[in-house]
Amino acid sequence: MRKPFAVFGFAAAIVGSTPAGAQISNDIVKIGVLSDMSSLYSDSTGPGSLIAAQMAAADFNGNVKAKPIEVIGADHQNKPDVGSSIAREWYDTGKVDVIVDVPTSSVALAVQQITRDKNHVFLMSGTASSDLTGPACSPNGIHWTYDTYALGKVAGNAMVARGEDTWFFITVDYVFGHTLERDTASVVTAAGGKVFGAVRAPINTQDFSSFLLKAQASQAKVIGLANTGSDMQNAIKQASEFGLQKVDRN
Repeated sequence: MRKPFAVFGFAAAIVGSTPAGAQISNDIVKIGVLSDMSSLYSDSTGPGSLIAAQMAAADFNGNVKAKPIEVIGADHQNKPDVGSSIAREWYDTGKVDVIVDVPTSSVALAVQQITRDKNHVFLMSGTASSDLTGPACSPNGIHWTYDTYALGKVAGNAMVARGEDTWFFITVDYVFGHTLERDTASVVTAAGGKVFGAVRAPINTQDFSSFLLKAQASQAKVIGLANTGSDMQNAIKQASEFGLQKVDRN
């Protein structure tokens, strides 16, 4: 339940200061949970994130410093154009003060810019691209829980230190995959390891056989799976069937 408490703790901070308090629409703290409600991230975020936020609001008795909390949700369908449209509508006419969650890095990057342009608040927890606090950093966005730099730093350093110093990446072709590969490869090489190569797999790949064969042929000690959700599950299952032992589960 860490995410909802942090969300509403931040909302209390907004209401508590005079300048920011004036920005609360209609004297209501309105929070929009923008998530994947029906696709590959829906089990780990989606409806569960919305319910958790609603439960957290109830824990605050539905208000922060005498201002009522309203929680709404929407499905961005893992599409930046859909997420952008929802974010603009929420800010322009829906009187939403803060957007939270937003798994899928490509959607989060779009919402980050819109939030900055509209001068609202964006609390990112479900997304992971380190670009959100790097090239696309914004004073209106707070990125927490985890990111691709943290994932790559921990796994890359630890594995190179124990001798697993040659890597080959199977990267799903979306923002999260590219960023995770980049950040992990940077850590590996900085620690003295080498990256032998990488291949790009389409989103929702069912058969990773050809990619695994290329990785195996590289003779790298580690195959880094720069993916998540069903893509990673399929890749790990098939890697096991190939008898591969060194698989980084980032």
